[in-house]
Amino acid sequence: MTKSNAPEFNEENIRYNQHGYYVKNKESLNRKKTVTVVTPVYNASKFISKTIDSVISQSLHIENIEFILVDDHSTDSSREILWNYAEQHKDIVAVFLKDNTGSPAHPRNVGIDLASSDFICFLDADDWLDPEALEVLTSLLEETGDDYVVGKTLKATSTGYRIIGEHQSIVERRSVPPCSIPNIFHHMGSNAKMMKRQLLIDHNIRFPHMKYAEDKQFYMDVILHSNKASTTRKAVSYLNRLDENGESLTNQTDIFEKMDTNLKVIEHIKQQKLPVEQEKIVLNRLYEFDFITQLFDPAHFSQSTDKQAYYDKFQEALDTAKDLGYDISKNFFHPICKVIYRLFLQGKYASIEALVEWNKHEKSKHYVIKNNLPYMVVPFFQGEFKHIRVPMLALYKNEHLTGKRDSLEFQVFGDYTDEVNGLVFRNKTNLNEEYVFAFEVKGKGGDISYTASIPLKAFPASNFTKFIRYNTFRKLEFTNYQNVRFERNQYTATSYVSSTAKSASQFSSLK
Repeated sequence: MTKSNAPEFNEENIRYNQHGYYVKNKESLNRKKTVTVVTPVYNASKFISKTIDSVISQSLHIENIEFILVDDHSTDSSREILWNYAEQHKDIVAVFLKDNTGSPAHPRNVGIDLASSDFICFLDADDWLDPEALEVLTSLLEETGDDYVVGKTLKATSTGYRIIGEHQSIVERRSVPPCSIPNIFHHMGSNAKMMKRQLLIDHNIRFPHMKYAEDKQFYMDVILHSNKASTTRKAVSYLNRLDENGESLTNQTDIFEKMDTNLKVIEHIKQQKLPVEQEKIVLNRLYEFDFITQLFDPAHFSQSTDKQAYYDKFQEALDTAKDLGYDISKNFFHPICKVIYRLFLQGKYASIEALVEWNKHEKSKHYVIKNNLPYMVVPFFQGEFKHIRVPMLALYKNEHLTGKRDSLEFQVFGDYTDEVNGLVFRNKTNLNEEYVFAFEVKGKGGDISYTASIPLKAFPASNFTKFIRYNTFRKLEFTNYQNVRFERNQYTATSYVSSTAKSASQFSSLK
């Protein structure tokens, strides 16, 4: 941003309206634009310039973008930065709130109320857009007439990038029922999403005034009211989780405050009186992911000196399920979540604590295959919880170098063996570069193996990670055969020793 001789921001000269905010470049509103971008801002001076620049430099061109930034009465230099950008760019609408509201909900809702474009999206003040993001998403909504579209989000950390919510960007989809997209109610942040503004108006969809989970409830409402949705593999947004962003709201979250807002979201969903199968999909995300995976995260659960408070909070969640008429655990995807749920019902709290700690820190878990189904062995349990079912397990079986190609043979055990989509190699530094190798299936019954042919010269050493993709978007890494025991006569661990020991060294350059 270049310097100018324009008037500088001065709080004393601001004249707030009856709604408690002042709009700079108000005349830019209601000029017909393609899309509105709404960004809530609070003490974001370290990152906000990069965020704004990513919108200004869009391939769609800023003249086609209604960019509304709403400052929630920042105490750093954010207000000055917004003022200066608005001075230099007439298409940037800077809104200054008189008082801090304590949540991004109200600033976003102000943006919704001021917006006038056909499409709308939300961008957090520390994140940024891919240069073609808005063009990609608006083109899809114009092409399909859909209510909602979502693309790829890359999380930026000090060690590189990783894809967030692959379920929503793994394939190109057009005009599908939203609930047909697996895990559609996961990753409910504002990144990489766009929708028709009229959808929000018609159904009075707004962000609830909550410190946490306001975006979760909002996007659940958007999805539930959307008739059709599209997804794209193209990169759209970058989520800032760099080391200097350690003071983000997410990292400051008090776990019990967060769970209290999740309880509010559960009650909100129940009040919608959704069709049962649809309700199960939505609530499963809350019960399994929020009230087991997150509540019993060892990062805070194992360190707590008041674990009873965790159990009390989990009981509050289970109390909301008493009138549902079905067993919520039957919808859980992760078997370990089912075990924690059952241990809780049996009052075996010490076992929950031991399991959570072990599952987090044991890096070399052992497995047993029984009747072609994989189980994780918990060494300190006896009886029904000694072996915990896992959805899928993959093992190297053999490997053959043939000229410039490597034929890798592997086995997969579990619930989705008919839905193995391929062997994937993904560039560690460029996540948009990946190669999917088809495979041949040999054998029958429990003796089925997969063979993929890989051109070695295409993969520089250490540049690619490898995994098996199944069930459309799920990833499965290979397990060391030495950690697996077979409980069938035709399978023994020693049957893999000679071939796998040899293949491990041959394939190491691609790890």
